[in-house]
Amino acid sequence: MNEVNTRPVAWRLGAVAAICAVLTVVLGARYAGESTPSAFDAAVFRAIEDLLGGQDALLRVMVAPTQPYVLLPVIALVAVACALGRRWPELAVTLLGPGIAVAANTWLLKPLFDRHKDGLAYPSGHTVSLVSVLVVLFLLARPGVASALVAAAGCLLVLSAGTGMVGLGYHYATDVFGGVLFAVAAVLAVRLATGRRPWPARSTGSPPAGTSSDIRRAASPR
Repeated sequence: MNEVNTRPVAWRLGAVAAICAVLTVVLGARYAGESTPSAFDAAVFRAIEDLLGGQDALLRVMVAPTQPYVLLPVIALVAVACALGRRWPELAVTLLGPGIAVAANTWLLKPLFDRHKDGLAYPSGHTVSLVSVLVVLFLLARPGVASALVAAAGCLLVLSAGTGMVGLGYHYATDVFGGVLFAVAAVLAVRLATGRRPWPARSTGSPPAGTSSDIRRAASPR
């Protein structure tokens, strides 16, 4: 894959990662050291209470996709598929992306911003766990229908899980937004660290050098 084809991929990923990282810091700085909801947080909580108040069992089901017992098997299955297909860059991002995102969020960002809601709350660790895995799945999906389905399903899962976390009082809505932003930034940064070359699933260029197609073209009369 030549530089003309790889540069747009790296530029887009880098731009999205940078924007999400900046917004994570801006939002975190706004609520750093606080333990009370903003007007927006309070409004979101009231709306969820009006809609799902008293439905704690349902809210816990909605939060379930953020739990390790759901996400770790997904990561393991994707990692095995990448290893069997010898897709080493994809394997690296599958393992390192969510791991680095969760670790950095737990040990760096939460203490740094020091927002409290029954413990350190910003960015939401549940959200970072879920979204980091969803971003990996999106990056692995083939462009077109597959990636659109992953994106749509991911948005629904994040909306559902975020509603559950806010409704159960685990997090403020802004904690959830911060978790989404940081997870996207972290996984895309890990993806860029594996190189600028598009992954095979997203490659639409010519066959690699040395394939039968190249040999036939080289043998054809000009």
